[in-house]
Amino acid sequence: MSYALITGASKGIGKAIAEELASRGYDILLVARSQELLAQTASAISTKHQVKTDFLATDLSAENAALQVFNWCTERKYSITVLVNNAGYGLSGPMEKYSVEENRNMMQLNMIVPTMLCQLFLPMLKLQTKAYIMNIASSAAYQAVPYLSIYSASKSFVLNFSRGLHQELKNTNISVTCISPGATDTDFVVRAQIGEKGLKTASNVNMSPSEVAKIAVNGMLAGKTEVITGLVNKLGAFAAWLLPKGMVESSVMKIYK
Repeated sequence: MSYALITGASKGIGKAIAEELASRGYDILLVARSQELLAQTASAISTKHQVKTDFLATDLSAENAALQVFNWCTERKYSITVLVNNAGYGLSGPMEKYSVEENRNMMQLNMIVPTMLCQLFLPMLKLQTKAYIMNIASSAAYQAVPYLSIYSASKSFVLNFSRGLHQELKNTNISVTCISPGATDTDFVVRAQIGEKGLKTASNVNMSPSEVAKIAVNGMLAGKTEVITGLVNKLGAFAAWLLPKGMVESSVMKIYK
């Protein structure tokens, strides 16, 4: 049995990507923390799209979580053709606002887990006729973001890791795509504790998770290296490249301070 495995799949962009892949005939494996939400999502996707689903409830920020996911798949003889590393979150405010452990957990989930999952599943993916890796970064990956410093740096890691891996696997059966969404109508802003100015800015350019998912899956299946969702986010990434870094950083700092 061949499946698409999606982390952070109980809600938001991850859930929408799972829905989009299921609508294209992929059987689905969901991984996230909430047993209840996963069960509901798996059942709904299976009923709506007539595909097989299963789920694993686990805290991916925990040590050895990536190995737990891999072992769960191998024990159940699930063959993975699509790996979607979507799980991640941000924390806004001064770095010292959060404990060392809170910042470490965010870095673990945003960087270490997707890297480990790619490495663990690579041999399995190479056995497929065609396989895909989708890593979710962020529009914040294109510049330093004061008061989102660790988050934006972690997403820069995801972007550059994905681009490098894409080139490493260019002449194989595996295609690697990095997706960089901007403001999306999810719970990200709640967990990140984004302030009023940030919420107001985001509300002006918010995309729906389903819009992001459709763009993401289309880009992945087209074999693209990198996809920024939405015109505003594309322009922002271009401006971050074109303008002096200090000017860009001072500008975005005003949003999150």
